[in-house]
Formats: sequence, C-alpha cells, structure tokens
Amino acid sequence: MNATEASLTSGTRPGEVCVVATGSANLASVLAALERLGVEVRLTDRASDVSGATRLVLPGVGAFGAAMRTLHERGLVEPLRERLMEGRPTLCICLGMQLLARESEESPGVRGLGVMNASVRRLEPGQGRRVPQLGWNRVECVGSAYLSSGWAYYAHSYALTETPAGWLGATTEYGVRFCGAIERRGVLACQFHPELSGPWGAGVIRSWLERSTEMAREVAPGLSREGR
Repeated sequence: MNATEASLTSGTRPGEVCVVATGSANLASVLAALERLGVEVRLTDRASDVSGATRLVLPGVGAFGAAMRTLHERGLVEPLRERLMEGRPTLCICLGMQLLARESEESPGVRGLGVMNASVRRLEPGQGRRVPQLGWNRVECVGSAYLSSGWAYYAHSYALTETPAGWLGATTEYGVRFCGAIERRGVLACQFHPELSGPWGAGVIRSWLERSTEMAREVAPGLSREGR
C-alpha cells in the first residue's frame, strides 16, 4: 500500500509499521519518510492494532491536552502505556515523545501516558533565541543504539529538560540543555522530527526499523514485564 493512500483499517501484518492517527499530527511527512525506506505503512486508530502491531509510530504536532483527549476518546491510552512499559518497538516523534511524560506545563491538570516519571517544561526565549524553536540544531549522544550525533530539525516550544531514570538520553542545547531523544529497549522517542531531518534523520528511522525487527523477536505481545 502506498503510504499516502494509507487508510484506517483493521488487522496488522508482520513487518508493516502502524502509525497512530492521533488527530494532531502532520502525518504526510511521516508516512512519506517511511515509504521512502520501502516500508509498508498503515494508519490506525484501533486499540487492537496498537496492542498487536510489530512496529508502531506515535507522531504528534499540536497541544498536549488535545492529543491526550483524543487518545482517551479512541481507547488508546492503556494499549499505548502497556506496549511502552514493555519496551516494545515504538517510535515517538515530537509531541509523541512528550506524551510519554507524567504531565506538561502546556496543559496543566492533564495527565500524560506516565510511562516515565518526568514533566515537560516550556523553553524560555532569550537573546537570539525564539520560542518555539523552529530550525536545525545539534543532537549530541553517546552509546545510543539508534543514532549518532548530528543535526536535526526541531519545531517545538516544550521539552524534557532531564533524562528520565531508566532511559538513555541524547541532548540538545537551546538556552538550556534538553532531551533531543530518549530510548529504552525498543522505544525511541525523538523531540526532533527525523522525517524532516534529511539523510541523518532517515538514518535514525532506518536504524530504529532494523533494530525493532530484532527486538520484535524477543519482545512479543503478552510477554511479561518482569525485567523491563
């Protein structure tokens, strides 16, 4: 199926990538990036697909509160939380990364997925530094299973300013040092947009696809969380 023609259907197939239709994402660029890498892609808003997908992408552009409301309305909160806690192959992009947190300053009183004990903070403007951050910035990382240091494209006003316990983080400087990406087992969450980050970003997605294929063999649906 051509990614640009992907539709909301049920049932997952081995090897395909399911992209969650959050209602707040710029899906076209994500679908196109996956298609360029030769991946079969399908949009879904079904809890059964979120639970059963071999590989899942959680994209997001928009407000934290609105995205969480949509996930609740579609019954996706618990399936997402379960697969993320199990460390099953999931790529979270921009707002999709922020949703993993307990809460965000953007939407006071709204609870996130809470798979990590962290809060999302607003970036502060400064001399020569506007918020939102729109443009290229350097990502620095050591020991990542998915990415090397490089230049990434950002479009955001909020970020995690500390690496959550139990996660490996890559960092970016923009007035303060914040998490450009975090990872744990099969989960890679990027504050930047890999689908808009040129060859380097394509390499990040390719690395996740390759590693997630390996991870999918050992982290299967229904596997115990013990040791995660």
